[in-house]
Amino acid sequence: MFLEKVVSFCYKYELVFLISLSMLILSCEGEVDPEPTGVYTLDAPSYFGPFEVPEENITTHEGVRLGRALFYDTRLSGDNSMSCGSCHQQQFAFTDGKQFSTGITGTPGTFNAMSLQNLLWDSRFFWDGRSTSLEDQALQPIEDSIELHQSLEATVEKLSADPDYPCLFEDAFGDEEITAERIAKAIGQFERTLISKDSRFDKYLRNEGTLTTLELEGYQLFSTHPNPRNGIRGANCADCHLGPRTSGSNVNFQGFHNNGLDGVGELRSGLEQVTGDDQDYGKFKAPTLRNIALTAPYMHDGRFQTLEEVLDHYNEHIQYSETLDILITEASNNTERNPGEVNLGLTEEEKTALLAFLETLTDESFLTNPEFSDPNP
Repeated sequence: MFLEKVVSFCYKYELVFLISLSMLILSCEGEVDPEPTGVYTLDAPSYFGPFEVPEENITTHEGVRLGRALFYDTRLSGDNSMSCGSCHQQQFAFTDGKQFSTGITGTPGTFNAMSLQNLLWDSRFFWDGRSTSLEDQALQPIEDSIELHQSLEATVEKLSADPDYPCLFEDAFGDEEITAERIAKAIGQFERTLISKDSRFDKYLRNEGTLTTLELEGYQLFSTHPNPRNGIRGANCADCHLGPRTSGSNVNFQGFHNNGLDGVGELRSGLEQVTGDDQDYGKFKAPTLRNIALTAPYMHDGRFQTLEEVLDHYNEHIQYSETLDILITEASNNTERNPGEVNLGLTEEEKTALLAFLETLTDESFLTNPEFSDPNP
């Protein structure tokens, strides 16, 4: 009898021990990779320069998770067939490889889909600069009659019927209410995390790697405004694609240029539609050149299929108009030009070096980062 009680006692406490151990193991496993919460630290290199996040939309882990889910949710479109990610695909640096993206009815749009990277430093969005915030930029495609073609009211209604979204909105904003403003804020938070900063060029800037002689020659040409009278050769790229981010300035629309794609009578309105100033006729945003090898076709209307065609345009095919950017009209490596002639005058060897440098802007880690991908592929 005594022996049976001892066995029963040992068995009972062994069982308690095993249950406690199992709970401890589960607890430890849960702590290995918990979902982060609170303010999201944007991983931005110092050499990209200062940035500001709107006080009314501080980036949080909860907001980014919600924004990522919304970015890839096809229910933001009228027929549930397309999402933001349909036209902004990660493997193409958040473009889509098409001259003009098509909306849910198959109708092509009027602009080439811009890359969504390093938007944290921008203050004007779309090729014509019509949007002043990422939040506003996020909503416009939803309501656009060609793109996602859905009212914001219908979007809110669809998401509210989903059993998971109220909890996600509560995590991000404190309660379960789903509104268009909160949809915009969440997508804006996710898009601010899309930072490309680990290309070979970045590693060169951080003294973590080297560039070849040809790539360095291309970098020198890229960064230099030509002055043939002083024997200085350059490709004039950095006059518009500024600094390590290779992006246009956002100060007072300085990052918008007429780059000679069309001549008199052929121009599209561009920035003029936003400012109402006829001096802005034919001006479009100078995009970042980060991951440029992956974002073809090029220009606001996707007219060029290759980077070679882009260089040939600047070298030989600039079209004159009254609003042609002065940074282009005065940039040439030729000491003598005919009146009204605009050309860059690069050699084939110099164009080869430029192309080699542009390839160093490809950031494989950005293109494959799982934190930027569709959470429900």
